[in-house]
Amino acid sequence: MTGSLRNSSAMPPGLASAPDWQAVPQPAQPPADLAAPPTLSSQELMQGRKTVTISHNGTEYRLQATRQGKLILTK
Repeated sequence: MTGSLRNSSAMPPGLASAPDWQAVPQPAQPPADLAAPPTLSSQELMQGRKTVTISHNGTEYRLQATRQGKLILTK
């Protein structure tokens, strides 16, 4: 056998001298608090109603859909 082991490997040309070229770490997933918040449609929230009540930290809020298609949140 006259060739070197490095030349007979499945390593792509140009990377023969790169150490551990197959063990490149992948980027970590962002923490859940940095991920994009979930999106809810207004139809999911309103469920066909014009007004719904949302309870948040012991306080009730009213979410109302207007005739113009806008949303109003009041305490």
